[in-house]
Amino acid sequence: QTRRHRGLVMQFPFASTRLQNIRCVAMFSTLRTSTVRAATRPFSRAASLQQERGFKASVLGAAGGIGQPLALLLKLNPRVTTLTCFDVAPIVPGVAADLSHICTGAKTTGFTGDDLKKALDGCDIVVIPAGVPRKPGMTRDDLFNINAGIVRNLVAAAAEACPKACILVISNPVNSTVPIAAEILKQKGVYDPRKLFGVTTLDVCRARTFVAEARGLDPLTTRVPVIGGHAGTTIVPLLSQVEPAVSGFSDEERDALTHRIMFGGDEVVKAKAGGGSATLSMAYTGAHFADRVMAGLAGEIGVQEYTFVQTDKVAGCTFFSLPVTLGKEGVESIHDWGKINAFEEKLIADMTPDLIEQARKGVEWANAHK
Repeated sequence: QTRRHRGLVMQFPFASTRLQNIRCVAMFSTLRTSTVRAATRPFSRAASLQQERGFKASVLGAAGGIGQPLALLLKLNPRVTTLTCFDVAPIVPGVAADLSHICTGAKTTGFTGDDLKKALDGCDIVVIPAGVPRKPGMTRDDLFNINAGIVRNLVAAAAEACPKACILVISNPVNSTVPIAAEILKQKGVYDPRKLFGVTTLDVCRARTFVAEARGLDPLTTRVPVIGGHAGTTIVPLLSQVEPAVSGFSDEERDALTHRIMFGGDEVVKAKAGGGSATLSMAYTGAHFADRVMAGLAGEIGVQEYTFVQTDKVAGCTFFSLPVTLGKEGVESIHDWGKINAFEEKLIADMTPDLIEQARKGVEWANAHK
């Protein structure tokens, strides 16, 4: 069960009184000011203080098309008290300087060159969108040789500078880069499977949007589970579990929605005509998932999201995207996908060998490039 989005009154110190009272639907829907929280939740003061815990977050690849808007959204998140931005691109100190002028509480600093470990020192959460984007005609596998090395180097530095941090991998191909990250952390002796995540939230976000559009629903209250992996046919939407309940999809409608959810990234790549891949939607969903991880770390109860994690729940697979409950140490529990129909069972059975192979490819690469 994913959490419902609620309206949130966002108050900006630079806005007029009228603007301060605009009721917004916000990604950070579970955050409240102390006044609103006291009025709407029966928390004790101790529980409220626990919820207000601040975090140090780092965005690795912060100068890129995903990294810049992701860093912006984290800068706006009240849970973040310190934000560091790292990239090999020399503009990243300027990106951080730009962000630092935004009047929120997160102290923001940029790092480049040999200062990666300085950026990571003491971080609670590390988000990795670094790497090359897809272009028309490219598959996620085409990105493997470049992005595998990038993820290896960044995760190795995190293992040394912030070994207890939650690491959120966005860099594609996620089905391989997350197993690479796991192997690197094992080699460093600091692997904790509860704290390594492949960010698949964009698949869920697209599914909610596309189903809501097709059936005239509110996307903010539409629930569509998406499991499996984060590439093409390994992305399996469970349309039989859509909430609110809808009348059965025709075979044609089901097939079209399933294909669009699986290949939504291609839709953006083609539309950008060589200008990149999904960046803004990925930044939005990456920031949302980071917020949910921090909510769990802060002690919020019942935080559930879909994410690509190590699990033995699926025969033959070492990693799989499933619903998880997030807690103070990362993944608290991993849940089954629930009741599915024959069409969905076949989708899972057909894609499982590919998912297994993509994970194996990452593990073998990591062990060959120690």
